[in-house]
Amino acid sequence: MANDPGVAVVIEDDADVRNLVGAVLQQSGFDVFMASTGRDGVELVRANDATVVTVDVGLPDIDGYEVLRRIRGFTDCYVVMLTSRGDELDTLTALQSGADDYLTKPFRPRELRARIAAMLRRPRGKPDPQVLAAHVAEVATSPPDPPQPQFGTRAPLLQHNGLVLNQDARTASLDGADLTLTRSEFDLLHEMLKSDGAVRTKADLVRVVRGDLYGESAYISESDERAIEVHIGNLRRKLLEDPKLPRWLQTVRGVGYRLTPRKD
Repeated sequence: MANDPGVAVVIEDDADVRNLVGAVLQQSGFDVFMASTGRDGVELVRANDATVVTVDVGLPDIDGYEVLRRIRGFTDCYVVMLTSRGDELDTLTALQSGADDYLTKPFRPRELRARIAAMLRRPRGKPDPQVLAAHVAEVATSPPDPPQPQFGTRAPLLQHNGLVLNQDARTASLDGADLTLTRSEFDLLHEMLKSDGAVRTKADLVRVVRGDLYGESAYISESDERAIEVHIGNLRRKLLEDPKLPRWLQTVRGVGYRLTPRKD
């Protein structure tokens, strides 16, 4: 993690958990601000231009989902929701509401640190205007859907059926219109386009989202795989995808997902 990763805000009403999360983030180099209520937390995020925010779902004034909704109204900072152990509804609602990640309590401090480090290695901030302008110009002059590079090679642009991803600028557009994607959504879509039709299992995609935290030998839980289903569902909604006649993401029942064939 960078020496100066920025500001972190911890929104948590349990003093023990709040202090623990704050200590973990301080050890990771963040300037940390803490709040025990949702409203105070939103104002701290706004006033301090936070990079990372952790939000407890069960807060005494407004719940964590409302906090997330308000935060998303003015910033695309990374948000990690803290939910109750085994409460799948909390997990799914958090991801559907725009959270980047979630942790269930109790959690290990090392896991929180690793999750945040993985997010920061794939920053999604606003692209440099010159990079964005170059991307727009390149798209405008490029022939439609050129042959894709072989899996594992690096190319700035990936294109498929009107969808364009610039992995360097971390921008995405569909038929010329910009798409607003979370970090996890961008990484999953990038993995699917990069795979060029190869089937990616849900376990593969969990590792894409989790990064170094989940190696080949790591246990992938049913909840982890369900989270991937939610991310894919969010992507399909943003792409206005019809799951019955997919233009981009095809479900391989019982396995995972693959990119649809190219349309001439």
